[in-house]
Amino acid sequence: QMQLVESGGGLVQAGTSLLLSCAASGGTFNRSAMGWFRQAPGKEREFVAAISRNSDTIYYADSVKGRFAISRNNAKNTVYLQMNSLKPEDTANYYCAVFRQGDYDRSRSYENWGQGTQVTVSS
Repeated sequence: QMQLVESGGGLVQAGTSLLLSCAASGGTFNRSAMGWFRQAPGKEREFVAAISRNSDTIYYADSVKGRFAISRNNAKNTVYLQMNSLKPEDTANYYCAVFRQGDYDRSRSYENWGQGTQVTVSS
């Protein structure tokens, strides 16, 4: 059973950048597509980005396209989310998860969720 630990969140000003990391252990990371989701207080968890196991297919939510970039290093069992030009509306707890089956942009398609890392963007 793969375990995921997110890190890299923090409090930043609008317009700046953050790099989130998600370290995997205990499973076959290099055989798994991965995704990032986020959840703001009082809102549903929403899709941010997804990446195939060999990085040849990548998806983004429209709200982050052109600002965020997902990547992975299979040798380090880690998936990343580079977040640029951050906006206050990006404030949320960010989670990574393992894709199993179904629609890539639906949280029910994923499992092995990490505990999340908080990102707060001030205006």
